Amino acid sequence: MRTCSCQFLFIWTCVLHVVDLTPLQERMNKYLQRERTLGLSEDHGKMLRRTKRGWMWNQFFLLEEYTGTDTQYVGKLHTDQDKGDGNLKYILTGDGAGSLFIIDENTGDIHAAKKLDREEKSLYVLRAKAIDRKTGRQVEPESEFIIKIHDINDNEPKFTKDLYIATVPEMSGVGTSVIQVTATDADDANYGNSAKIVYSILQGQPYFSVDPESGIIKTALPDMSRENREQYQVVIQAKDMGGQMGGLSGTTTVNITLTDVNNNPPRFPQSTYQFSSPESVPLDTPLGRIKANDPDVGENAEMEYSLVEGDGSDMFDIITDKDTQEGIITVKKQLDFEKKVLYTLRVEVSNTHPDPRFRHLGPFEDTAVVKISVDDVDEPPVFRKPFYLIEVDEDVKEGSIIGQVMAYDPDAIKNLIKYSVDRHTDLDRIFNIHSANGSIFTLKPLDREAYPWHNITITATEINNPKQSSHIPVFIRILDINDHAPEFAKYYETFVCENAKPGQLIQTISVMDKDDPPRGHKFFFEPVPEFPLNPNFTIVDNKDNTAGILTRKDGYSRHKMNAYLLPILIFDNDYPIQSSTGTLTIRVCACDNQGNMQSCNAEALILSAGLSTGALIAILLCILILLILVVLFTALKRQRKKEPLIISKDDVRDNIVTYNDEGGGEEDTQAFDIGTLRNPEAREDSKLRRDVMPETIFQIRRTAPLWENIDVQDFIHRRLKENDSDPSAPPYDSLATYAYEGNDSIADSLSSLESLTADGNQDYDYLSDWGPRFKKLADMYGGDDSDRD
Repeated sequence: MRTCSCQFLFIWTCVLHVVDLTPLQERMNKYLQRERTLGLSEDHGKMLRRTKRGWMWNQFFLLEEYTGTDTQYVGKLHTDQDKGDGNLKYILTGDGAGSLFIIDENTGDIHAAKKLDREEKSLYVLRAKAIDRKTGRQVEPESEFIIKIHDINDNEPKFTKDLYIATVPEMSGVGTSVIQVTATDADDANYGNSAKIVYSILQGQPYFSVDPESGIIKTALPDMSRENREQYQVVIQAKDMGGQMGGLSGTTTVNITLTDVNNNPPRFPQSTYQFSSPESVPLDTPLGRIKANDPDVGENAEMEYSLVEGDGSDMFDIITDKDTQEGIITVKKQLDFEKKVLYTLRVEVSNTHPDPRFRHLGPFEDTAVVKISVDDVDEPPVFRKPFYLIEVDEDVKEGSIIGQVMAYDPDAIKNLIKYSVDRHTDLDRIFNIHSANGSIFTLKPLDREAYPWHNITITATEINNPKQSSHIPVFIRILDINDHAPEFAKYYETFVCENAKPGQLIQTISVMDKDDPPRGHKFFFEPVPEFPLNPNFTIVDNKDNTAGILTRKDGYSRHKMNAYLLPILIFDNDYPIQSSTGTLTIRVCACDNQGNMQSCNAEALILSAGLSTGALIAILLCILILLILVVLFTALKRQRKKEPLIISKDDVRDNIVTYNDEGGGEEDTQAFDIGTLRNPEAREDSKLRRDVMPETIFQIRRTAPLWENIDVQDFIHRRLKENDSDPSAPPYDSLATYAYEGNDSIADSLSSLESLTADGNQDYDYLSDWGPRFKKLADMYGGDDSDRD
């Protein structure tokens, strides 16, 4: 086939110059001829006409996938202006020019330089022109032509999927569509039969067939059963060239599954089933399971069981387990061996989703017989009721019978029964029961407000067989008795404005009652009988279990009375009537014009009513600042005043300087002051030095101030006597109480005790030379004012 195609191309190429022009070439010739007719000459301005187009060419064709050793010849471009003297040059532009297609610029021959693939590109559009080598002018207008690639059968058909999954219902008729497969061919469908595909089945016969043109797979056998075979694998072939010899082909696999339909009825594997049950079995207890077989799956295998007849259809029931498709036989009523020992049931099973198309295959129901035997057992006592409800008043006396429970032995022996209270349900031992007759009585007083309900359990036990016992709940409801008085619902903080007017509502009160009367609460409010008419306030009963407190006079005064006590009598309407007296405390407060409380303290009366809170705070701050300034001024004045330290050498105060303690310098503001000895009251406040950390702090016993002792010698002797008589006091000579002035200073001694040895006054002018740290001492002792003081 390829040999024939190559020969055809060769013959076509050889006769290109004598073949008529294509319609495209004709349109191009007409266009060029029309332009040349309308053109004007630059030299003469005259209209020029060309009578004939000079291009000689045709549409070219190439065969794809050329495998020859030489380049493939495409065709030849030629113009009638070419005299063969080599003055013309042919130029080729467009798709693939210079790379895929090469032109001989002298002869106009075109060759394909590479192998071409039609599936990648089916045609190429190129443009050609002829140029005069000497002048560089075009002798012919540029013309466009097409190179088409002829297809060969080099692509096999390919399916859209490598594997198809399909389903078809079982028992389908012949020709039922299953699935459609599709294959595509990349070859040219408009050229030859390279892309004409035909489908055929390679595997899957005789069950399935395929349409050769559409690729639709259909069933080929009737009544295929899923229960016999469920899975099928079909292989489909797609072949081009119309299925002829030498065509290319491709295959795909189709997995087909038969889906289930309800074409099989359920069937019991046996006709009779036998079960046994003790007579004491609880209701709804499963006694046994039966199951019918159905080859179908899914909802087609779903079954439903029912009792159709038998002497035990009212005693038993059957339900369907949806998971296992089993029939479960349960007890519907209590069994009694003494009444009946054997029951015969007839059970029917049927599909829940029958298919009318397959009714001809037989009945889709089946039946079986179930026999149930009852076994005798020693049964526990049985109570007459499932539970007991007892109502009793909360004021019932201790030992009173409040109710009774009764049980019996269902066995033929009729054993005696005793009763007891399960103490786990009555930990406080409030109730008890007579063991013989089941009468319940109280052991302690009852209180509905504490426990409105009591839930206890009573046990009935056979005397001859204590293992046989049964239990029953007893619910005891305590009925309410009106034994609590009403009282205020909460604590009320009530106030009345000083500028209140008569009839103003200042408080709404409500009450609570622990009792719960059947008709609901109803409370009444009245003044106490001792004060039936209050001149200040009025109590108004709102008739809705609340009361309002109203003012009765015009204006109240905190100065005269800052709080009022208003007793209120509250009582209910139940029997017996309960009452209580609640006292309401009403404070008198200052309010603004809108009635908003501002202050309720009586101390605020001393302040001007016209001053605001900010003004009062500012006044207090000013007073505080003035007090601080006065204290500072007094302290400064006191430091400037100096007294003679020693009047006589014989003064006992000479002994004070024997410790040679000179104080802590100018910053020692709490060193010893000799003035302390003359003011015993000041010595009572023991102050710690700020420049010395005490090693031991003694607990100094405080004594009464010695206002009458102003003599220093007498004061010291009294102190000495007190310390000698105190066993907890340290030795007197170890105390720095009367002569301690601080640690040694790095400067010379500043003590004024030695200054009296000189005949005149001490000169302190040198203190000014010591710098700013001694400025305070220089001002105190160096100036004239200090000397005069």
